[in-house]
Amino acid sequence: MPSRSEPKGLPGQIQTLNLPVEGMTCASCVARVEKALKKVEGVSTAAVNLATEKATVAFDPAKVTLERLQAAVHESGYTLKLPAPDKLPGQEAQPEEAGAPAGPLGQLRRDLLLGVVLTLPVMILSMLSMTEWYQTSFFLTLEQTNKVLFLLTTPVLLITGRRFFAGFLAAARHGAADMNTLVAVGTGSAYLYSSMAVLFPEWLGGHAAHAHVYFDTAATIITLILLGRYLEAGAKQRASDAIRKLLALQPKTARVVRSGVETDVPVGQVMLGDLLRIRPGEKVPVDGTVTEGYTTVNESMMTGESLPVEKRVGDRLVAGSVNSNGSVELKATAVGQQTMLAQIVALVEEAQGSKAPIQRLADKIASVFVPAVIAIAAATFLLWYFAAGAGFTHAMLNAIAVLIIACPCALGLATPTAIMVGTGVGASRGILLRNADSLERTRKIQTLILDKTGTITEGKPSVTDVLPLNNFDRERLLTYAASVERRSEHPLAIAIAEHGSNNGTHLVDVDSFHAVAGFGVTGGVRGDEVVAGNISLMQERGVDVAAGKDLADGFARDGKTVIFVAVNGILAGVVAIADQIKSSSADAVRKLRAMGIDVMMMTGDSEHAARHIAAQANIEKVLAEVRPDQKAAFVKAAQGEGKTVAMAGDGINDAPALAQADVGIAMGTGTDVAMEAADITLMRGDLMSLVDAIWLSTRTVRTIRQNLFWAFIYNVIGIPLAALGLLNPMFAAAAMAFSSVSVVSNSLRLKRVKF
Repeated sequence: MPSRSEPKGLPGQIQTLNLPVEGMTCASCVARVEKALKKVEGVSTAAVNLATEKATVAFDPAKVTLERLQAAVHESGYTLKLPAPDKLPGQEAQPEEAGAPAGPLGQLRRDLLLGVVLTLPVMILSMLSMTEWYQTSFFLTLEQTNKVLFLLTTPVLLITGRRFFAGFLAAARHGAADMNTLVAVGTGSAYLYSSMAVLFPEWLGGHAAHAHVYFDTAATIITLILLGRYLEAGAKQRASDAIRKLLALQPKTARVVRSGVETDVPVGQVMLGDLLRIRPGEKVPVDGTVTEGYTTVNESMMTGESLPVEKRVGDRLVAGSVNSNGSVELKATAVGQQTMLAQIVALVEEAQGSKAPIQRLADKIASVFVPAVIAIAAATFLLWYFAAGAGFTHAMLNAIAVLIIACPCALGLATPTAIMVGTGVGASRGILLRNADSLERTRKIQTLILDKTGTITEGKPSVTDVLPLNNFDRERLLTYAASVERRSEHPLAIAIAEHGSNNGTHLVDVDSFHAVAGFGVTGGVRGDEVVAGNISLMQERGVDVAAGKDLADGFARDGKTVIFVAVNGILAGVVAIADQIKSSSADAVRKLRAMGIDVMMMTGDSEHAARHIAAQANIEKVLAEVRPDQKAAFVKAAQGEGKTVAMAGDGINDAPALAQADVGIAMGTGTDVAMEAADITLMRGDLMSLVDAIWLSTRTVRTIRQNLFWAFIYNVIGIPLAALGLLNPMFAAAAMAFSSVSVVSNSLRLKRVKF
């Protein structure tokens, strides 16, 4: 087996991974890690997210190894964690849930507790020492008091605040600066000055008893900022609930039936083709097909719909769903990271780690933020000391206030926390967003093009009429039609195949099967050439359809779709199929139009059938008898009018149009190809979910703008106030600490969005 460090893969095959990054504290850190990754040859894109503390890296594994990426990040002062084998996406980033005794939040809690215990007496002694009673009556002299303050403050900086100084030194070694630099320089200056005043007063030309010390400033700033960091970490953990809840759906064991014996094995040992027994109340461990039994299953983890779904032999079960009341046997069709659950986790994680276009301004500011703040602080000190003649102490305190009030964390968290919560809320309702860009663009939809079958309608059409022609009998017609159609995954083909099976028709093997996208299918049955499809396919193959034209027109007026069946170039008959409109489609279209969205339907079906369904869905604009390549062209033409165009569909023939659209929307009940091409997947397969997605997009972008406003306003107002000497360093620390908390808390409000 080759080492993980060996380059592997073909040139040009881009791989994308989400990798945890340790040591980041602010937006400046994000910019530095991104820069380090992008400089590595073989990396095409790199986006680092402060809220998730992960880097999304797209790279060519034939040109660069994971260890090279790790080294590049290490050289910039941070740690890139490589993925553990045999883990679901996201599992390697859940240390506390995995039972680790010393998780980051636990360490923060302990350091904060120590800081509070030591800082409170420092603040109390500092305030009391300024009173006449203390100076004349207390048992400690001012000199002794200052030494006690020194002893109490030192562990606050060295233990509680060690992360800030360690981060400052790490950044300094690489010639960089970040939030740790601001905190360390600010508090370190106050502490060193005060320590010198106590231990070596003669160096400052004074006496220890009369020295002005600022231990309370240093200790309070460290503790307040750590309090903000702790509250921020807790809020970020709540913001990432979506991933943890999805991971919790994966059961640890599975009951496998091998050689007639049931055995409980770790879920990672289940293999494709294994038979599994699922009892009432148990979670489904892998994706599979029911081979025996009947039950109802709760699939709310995928669809957001709490009503149980009936499952019979031949139906699909997905990992993480809950078996309600029946015992079934399941044949594993997808295991490990190939299950739908693993793919959903990966998609949510990818979306939460991506960057929205609205974040570009914050990124540009963050890249120069810390150096600019240090320059302003230096200028503040020099102006107060030399120009205003305020004295060293006053100038130093004002410079410290400038350093401490700066809020690069809030800038870094403003967008990603809202994206994290918004995509998590979407996932809980069966709305899977591919990335932050998709989320932002969804609110801008102006034109929505809807496929008919499986999007507006149920997508489960059934055969209503089978009419043989030209001396073919019904049984022979069904044998030919059902045999060739069962090789296709199109809903209309499935309906014909199921109708044949349910009516006892003997289905036979097919030779030379070929699906003609948008037209129909062809194949060899018992040595005969069979063609089944629409009238365009018949005309292309030179089949005379005159005998069935009137029948087809009558069915079409009734809203039915007609499939012509020809055998050896002769029309053998017509099959009429009806598909019912989804109960929510008309209401969803009404709400979409109320949002100002121009809704139209585009389908490969006949004009009559399309108009019949469109009328039921309250859609006025209809494009019928459209081929797959034409669908993409129509989308492109609508984009040419300067509109943001969305396309919703569920079949293979919709994939080109979904990829062409500004926002591609796939129904989760459709094909994997459609979902791969889409920006949004609606797991419930319901257009009302699209209404929810647009509303969620609007609210998320609004939250991002609010966050960016508050992140900027803290700095725009706070830094000048501090430079003018109007802001005490301790108040600056409180404002700085709670700026990040306010941004994350505002993002968490998205969890309470009413749909």
